[in-house]
Amino acid sequence: MLAMRNRNPLLAGRSSGVLLHPTSLPSGRLGADARGFVDWLAAAGQRWWQVLPLGPPDEHDSPYKARSAFAADPGLLAEPEAPVSPAERTAFRDRQSFWVADWEAWGGDLDDQVRFAREWAALRAYAAERGIRLLGDLPIYVAEGGSDHRAHPEIFRRGFVAGAPPDEYARNGQHWGNPIYDWPALQRRGYRWWVERLRRNLELCDAVRIDHFRGFVAYWAIPERARTARTGVWMRGPGAAPFRAMQAAMGGELPLVAEDLGVITPPVRRLRDALGLPGMVIMQFGFDAGDPHGPHRLENHVERSVAYTATHDNPPAAGWWASADGGQRAEAQRAFATAGVVEDEPHWALIALTLGSRAATAIVQAQDVLGLGDEARMNTPGVE
Repeated sequence: MLAMRNRNPLLAGRSSGVLLHPTSLPSGRLGADARGFVDWLAAAGQRWWQVLPLGPPDEHDSPYKARSAFAADPGLLAEPEAPVSPAERTAFRDRQSFWVADWEAWGGDLDDQVRFAREWAALRAYAAERGIRLLGDLPIYVAEGGSDHRAHPEIFRRGFVAGAPPDEYARNGQHWGNPIYDWPALQRRGYRWWVERLRRNLELCDAVRIDHFRGFVAYWAIPERARTARTGVWMRGPGAAPFRAMQAAMGGELPLVAEDLGVITPPVRRLRDALGLPGMVIMQFGFDAGDPHGPHRLENHVERSVAYTATHDNPPAAGWWASADGGQRAEAQRAFATAGVVEDEPHWALIALTLGSRAATAIVQAQDVLGLGDEARMNTPGVE
């Protein structure tokens, strides 16, 4: 075991923040709107701004199938035509030598990455001056045919693609279509690609959510010619090894949160705990009368976790309340009464419960703060 330093800011005392991807700002870009949001967070006593992945999205605008695991979305630029000097290009290429050539070979524009680095650094500094930290989001997979897939075919397994098994939300499962990793091949290379990927993400954000954490224990692999995810099979993941490689390269405890939602088994929880990572609890999932020991129920929350009203994959609180069945509403009302929360506006009641969690960090969706309904939902899993 490595001797680890406690440098996970998500566990350094109680704090809270708001989940809002920059594309949901009025302009959908960095610049004045982003600084204005930072000002609002600071005035509201918040400490975190959580964003979704910052990579260049696919044709459906999904950042979870980014065309590069390292490059940034040029659509976020406030000044897309700003001049870039030869010296800036050279310095950026030297700093990002692991991946820049792959991105340029794929057809990526280096000047856009230089511009993003400039604008993002300015935003980070502006946020830090006001006590606001950035929480990023790292998708476990990359896009088929993207720059990483083309440049490093040796670290991907042929014949299968990624997805999720059938469940109560999707009877055919979810067919994501991303290439899956050849973990033994990555192990032989010291997990260098993963180390560099995390290093890049931690250059951009103060802490990072690891999406689909359970895939490091076991992942759903679908035959590449299958039309649905029903014919997939569970395959064994690498466990702690990639994270140990990252710890060794970066010197201690990693500032990560494990997205441990979905089909979570004891081995997934053991891996999360062995790595010392906080997991996630979702208030919307905490009102099942038939599951009194469920981890999402407020009374079962643990300090070493991050509590959310919901994630980008869930409906906003107002929409959830409108569609909740009688049992869920009764359980929610019980929780409101126990916590002394007034129910006049259900979205604020859910926010109050979340902020009252014993979890070290609480994150609420911007849609919930605004009281928006299903029209403001960010994503519906399994639906393009």
